[in-house]
Amino acid sequence: MTTLSISRKEIAAMTPQEVEKLATRLEQDNYSGAFEGLNDWHLLRAIAFQRPELVEPYIHLLDLEPYDEA
Repeated sequence: MTTLSISRKEIAAMTPQEVEKLATRLEQDNYSGAFEGLNDWHLLRAIAFQRPELVEPYIHLLDLEPYDEA
């Protein structure tokens, strides 16, 4: 198993088209192994924290919702 490693510079350089391609792979969920999908999910999550404007249309794939303590 390989470890996913992506730098802040690489995330900063990502284009909307690259994020769309990543999101499409996640939506199709057609991976040959479980860890491939997990790596894509972690990558999309990392992008969401650094460049949320790119992930906004695909936020449903991350299942991130505002936390309500009430």
